[in-house]
Amino acid sequence: MHIAIVGNIGAGKTTLTSLLAKHLGWEPQYEAVEDNPYLEDFYSDMKRWSFNLQIFFLNSRFRHIIELQKRNADIIQDRTIYEDAYIFAENLHDMGLMTSRDFENYSNIFESILSFIKPPDLLIYLKASVPTLVDNIQLRGRDYEAGIRLDYLSKLNDKYQKWISNYKDGKLLILDKDKLDFANKPEDLGFVIEEIEKNLNGLF
Repeated sequence: MHIAIVGNIGAGKTTLTSLLAKHLGWEPQYEAVEDNPYLEDFYSDMKRWSFNLQIFFLNSRFRHIIELQKRNADIIQDRTIYEDAYIFAENLHDMGLMTSRDFENYSNIFESILSFIKPPDLLIYLKASVPTLVDNIQLRGRDYEAGIRLDYLSKLNDKYQKWISNYKDGKLLILDKDKLDFANKPEDLGFVIEEIEKNLNGLF
């Protein structure tokens, strides 16, 4: 069984992954902390290196998901390969930081990859407003996130909404993070677990 958790920066993906893994006894899979050799170049010249950066991320995540599919384990995954294409690469293109030629090439590679991977049994989308995202980002206090602009978070939210509203690859559970505090309220975590079990067991 494979549950994947998606959402904007600061939506609570990693927290929920940890809590569910502990409760269900499943194996958590977090974003690969593999060093991207293009990251430094990208920040010094985004337009020049955006394609290289995204291709490296795409390949890393593809290899990771193939490894997971070979194993017979119950997995909860923090972020997915879909977000690389539908959210981040598309946003770089919209911002003029990836050329149309590179974006088309990237998208074609992604489409080829899709035929080799299975969608998760359940996709959980943590929907959160920009103020909620900002509160969470400030709370965890990561230096490299301090300069994230509000309009950037808002654009990413729009991308997530567009993708999720057209998602047809499997079961989908949308959780309103503005109204849920599963990190600090056991009753909220209980509600989330109940909703997951309903979806997985077909009890609608």
